Amino acid sequence: MHPVLFHIGSILIPSYGAVTALGVLLALFLSERTARVAGLDSHAIWNLWIASIFAALVASRFLLIALNWTALRLHPAWLLGLAMIHHPLLGAFGAGTGVATTVFYGRKLRLPLGPTADALAAPVALGLAFEQLGALLSGSGFGTPTTVRWAVTYTNPLAMRWSGVPLGIALHPVQGYAALAFVALAMFLWTWLPFRHQQGDLIGFFMLGAGVAIFFTEFWRDPEGRGELLSGALDGPQIAAVALVVAAGLVLRKRNGLVEEEAANG
Repeated sequence: MHPVLFHIGSILIPSYGAVTALGVLLALFLSERTARVAGLDSHAIWNLWIASIFAALVASRFLLIALNWTALRLHPAWLLGLAMIHHPLLGAFGAGTGVATTVFYGRKLRLPLGPTADALAAPVALGLAFEQLGALLSGSGFGTPTTVRWAVTYTNPLAMRWSGVPLGIALHPVQGYAALAFVALAMFLWTWLPFRHQQGDLIGFFMLGAGVAIFFTEFWRDPEGRGELLSGALDGPQIAAVALVVAAGLVLRKRNGLVEEEAANG
């Protein structure tokens, strides 16, 4: 595949960063529309996005520096290459920081939690789809060896250096599977937003869909560096996916309980 999207003189523009940045921009523009549908101030949602993304990026970079501090003290020039490193732990830490920032800053902006979460659901799913597309081009989160006709083979040494993907071996394009799942989820959430029964439904469906997508696509990902549970039957992202599905069930159950209570009182 293509870990380098293009060159500007001697400067390399990595595919992962460029495609992910494009996904973030598209998610930002989509969030303006979903905010209006949800009855929210689109400018406030835009500012919330920017703060959350910045917090997630800074947190993941600081964690990466902290984990590699000994090596970086000896080779400070390696700081320039940190942006090329992708790992589930970094992604989880960045995502957690982003969510915490969203909740904290959203309360500061006095944005209602339920409608705000619903407005962000489809844009986040779209951004995740582009992140996985960038991962496919770069080799990050690569798949297991396969003989299927749609397999991908990486040959660029930079892909191995940045992501650890093996060269010359046909692999499942699992990042593409995940990207398609997140695109489908984004389309469903965007379509359903005007017809949701009550606040909080969309974020519940997002957590449910994202959890299912992550859980099943992990079966085709290379397990190295992703953690193990039950003698390798499950990995770290799958545990997080199960937690997402359980959380989605709690959110949707609470929503349905409120609907039934209102119907009984009405």
